[in-house]
Amino acid sequence: MRSFLLPVLSFTLGLAACAIADPTLSPWQLHEQRSHVPAGWTRTRKLDSSVSVPLRFALSQSNMENLEALLYEVSLPASSNYGKHWSPSQIAAKFAPSAESIETVRSWLIGSGVEPHRIKLSPTKGWLEVASTVEEAESLLLADYHVYDHESGTKHIACDSYHLPEHVIPHVDFVTPTIHFDAKIPRKRENQYTRVPIGQPGQGSTPKTSGQIGTIFDQLEDCDQQITPICLRALYGLWYQPVAGKTNSYGIVEYTPQSYLQSDLDLFAKNFSTGLEGVSPTLVSIDGGVIEGSDPSFDYNGESDLDLEYAMTLVTKGQDITLYQVGDSVEGGSFNTFLDALDGTYCKYDGGDDPTQDPVYPDTASGGYTGNEECGTVKPANVISTSYGYNEADLSPAYAIRQCNEYAKLGLMGVTFLFSSGDTGVAGNGDYCLNSDGSQSADGKIFNPGFPASCPYVTAVGATQVSPGQSVWEPENACEQVIYSGGGFSNYFSMPLYQKAAVEGYLAAEPISYPKDIYNSTGVRRPFLQSRAYPDLAANGANYVIAVDGNFSLVYGTSAASPVVGSILTMVNDARISRGQPPLGFINPAIYSADFIGGFKDVTNGTNPGCGTLGFNTTKGWDPVTGLGNPYFPSLLSKWLSL
Repeated sequence: MRSFLLPVLSFTLGLAACAIADPTLSPWQLHEQRSHVPAGWTRTRKLDSSVSVPLRFALSQSNMENLEALLYEVSLPASSNYGKHWSPSQIAAKFAPSAESIETVRSWLIGSGVEPHRIKLSPTKGWLEVASTVEEAESLLLADYHVYDHESGTKHIACDSYHLPEHVIPHVDFVTPTIHFDAKIPRKRENQYTRVPIGQPGQGSTPKTSGQIGTIFDQLEDCDQQITPICLRALYGLWYQPVAGKTNSYGIVEYTPQSYLQSDLDLFAKNFSTGLEGVSPTLVSIDGGVIEGSDPSFDYNGESDLDLEYAMTLVTKGQDITLYQVGDSVEGGSFNTFLDALDGTYCKYDGGDDPTQDPVYPDTASGGYTGNEECGTVKPANVISTSYGYNEADLSPAYAIRQCNEYAKLGLMGVTFLFSSGDTGVAGNGDYCLNSDGSQSADGKIFNPGFPASCPYVTAVGATQVSPGQSVWEPENACEQVIYSGGGFSNYFSMPLYQKAAVEGYLAAEPISYPKDIYNSTGVRRPFLQSRAYPDLAANGANYVIAVDGNFSLVYGTSAASPVVGSILTMVNDARISRGQPPLGFINPAIYSADFIGGFKDVTNGTNPGCGTLGFNTTKGWDPVTGLGNPYFPSLLSKWLSL
C-alpha cells in the first residue's frame, strides 16, 4: 500500500545540474512529502517571504543501525547479557549524532549562504537550528510554505514537501516546520480555546461504556456479565503476595484533562480492595500535570478511574502505583512530553521540543504551567502502561520512527512499555480507515494501524472477553462486545526478528484473502521484508465494573487490558527483584521465544472487524487479534524466575 511519505527520489535534471555547478552542494532529493491536506485544514495563502521561520534540522543519531541488536542482547533469554540493562549516560553516549553529521549539515548551510552565527547546535548535539526567513527556508529546502487554517480557528504554516541535497540526507532525520500537521487543535471549553492533547475526550482509544449498573455481581460464576478483580485473578492465576516492597515500581500514564476522582477510588476500594480506602497513587506531575476533578463525567474520569482502580487493586501489599500526570490544563501533553521527562537527551534531539507538534513550556497562557519543561527529571518505573494511542497515519513516519526508537532506548534501560492496541479492529480511532491517497475517512477501505502499538519496541495489548454463558475456566474469545481488539500490520515498521516465526506461522495457517492493497503484508520502508504485526498479547477488555462519578458502570476497551497486563508483569518483577534479579525490561524477545511456550492461554475464536471487513481471524498460536494469547501468571513467573 502507498504511504504518504514517498520514497526518496531524485528531483529534476535541471536542479541537479545547478547543484553540481556549486562544489558545496549535491543534487537535491525529495526527503518528505504529504499527498493530502489533513481533514479540517484548508490551505489559504502563500506565506510572506519575509516572515521568520526557525528551521530545525533533526540530526541522525549514531549507531541506530545497531539499536535492535543491542536491545536484543539484554532482552533475549539465550543472551549472556540478558537483564544487563544500560544506564542513561551509556545511552546518551552511544546514540549521540556523530561529529560527521554535525559538520556535514553545518557546512552545507554555510555553503548555501547561511552565516555561521545563525547556526546553533543544541546542547545535546541533536539539533541544528537556523534563524531563517521564509524566502531562505524555501531556497534551502526547495519548498513552498503556505498558511493553513483549521476549522477551529488555528493557523499553521507548512509545506507539501521538501528536499535536501543528496549528501545531507543520511545525516538528517527530518526538518521542522515542514510537512507535519499533528499540531494541537483548539477545542471550546469554558469560552476559551485550548490545544487538544492526547487524552482529550473523543480522542484516541479511551474506554467505552454501556452505562451505569445498579447491581454488582462479584462471584466467579458471573464473570461473563461483569468483570471484577476476582474474575481477573482467576482468569490469569494472579494469586501472589508481593515481597519486594517499594524497590519495585509500576507506572500509569494519564494525560490532562483526564483525571481520577479520589471518591471513585474509595468507592471501588470499599467494594473490592480491602485496605485501599483513602489511598491515592503516588503523583508525579509532569509539566504542570494536575488532578483536576473539575469536570466529573465519564469522558474526563473514565480512563483514569479504570486504570488506577484495577492497577491499585491487583498490585497490593506495599506496592505503590505511580501516576504520571502529563501536561497542564491549557496545553495538555503528548507522548513526547512524557518521554522528555524520562530521558534528558530526548528533549533536544528526538522531537520532544518541536513546537509544531508538541506542547511548549513554560506556558504563558492564563492558568498554564510556567515552569521549565521537564527534561530527564523523572525516574521511569519498571513497568509503564499507557491506554492512549494515535492512528499511525496521524503522524509522519519520521516522527513516529524517532519516537519508536526512544522506546527501544528505554527498553535498553530496563523499562517495560505497554500500550493498548486500539478498540476498532483493523480500523483506526473513530472507525476511520485509509484511502489510497493516504487520507483517512469513515468510508475508507484500507486497514488503519495504530501507534505506538505498531512500534516494534513496545508490547501491544489486545482485548479478549468471557463470552455470555461461558466461565472463567474456559478459554476466552476475542473481544466482540462493544469494542474489537485492535490489530494488524504496520505501514511504517518492518517486522522485528523476534516475531518472524510466529507471524509467518500465522500467515501459513491462515492465508489472508484480502487484496494486498488493503493491508500491509510486505512493509513500506523496507519493501522486501514483512511488516511489524501486533498485538503481542491480550487480556480481558469487556464488562469491567468501575466506579466513576459516584456510580458503577460497565466499560470496555484495550485500555482496560493494558493495565491488567502491567499488573501481572509488576508482580513478576517483584519476585525477580526479591531474588536479586533485574526487572524484565523489554519483554517481546522473551515471550516470542521457545522458552515461553506455555506461558500464555491461547485464544482461537473471534475476529477484529473494521473497514467493511471481518478483519483477521484468531487461530492457534499468535494472531493479529489477540497476539500470543492471555498471560498466565504462574507459568510466566516460573519461566522468568529461571532466567
